[in-house]
Amino acid sequence: MKNPNLLHIDTINTDWCDKDEVMLHACFQLLTDCVEKEKLFTDNIDWDHSEEMRAAKKEIETLYNWWKIRQKEPIPRIDNEKGRTKYEEDNAMLIRVIRIRRYLWT
Repeated sequence: MKNPNLLHIDTINTDWCDKDEVMLHACFQLLTDCVEKEKLFTDNIDWDHSEEMRAAKKEIETLYNWWKIRQKEPIPRIDNEKGRTKYEEDNAMLIRVIRIRRYLWT
C-alpha cells in the first residue's frame, strides 16, 4: 500500500461520524482497495493452491460482495430493534474481515 499513513474512505462523507462507524468503513475500505486496486484475485496469488486458500478466497469474495450492498445503506440507529440487529450484523462482518486479514496481501 503506497502511503500507508493515508487512507481515503470512499463511503464516509465529511459530516460527523463516530469512531465505531469509521472503524467499520476503514476496514472494509482496506478490503475493497485490496480487491479492486491491488487486484487481489488476478495477480500473484495461487488461490487454488490448497483448500485453505480456496476457503479464504471465498470468504473474501463474500465479505466484499456484502460490503458493496451494505455501504449504500444508512448508518444504523441502535435505538430500535432493527438498528441493533443491523449493527450486530456489521460487527459480525467486521470480525470476519479481521479473521481473513492475513490473506490481504498482493
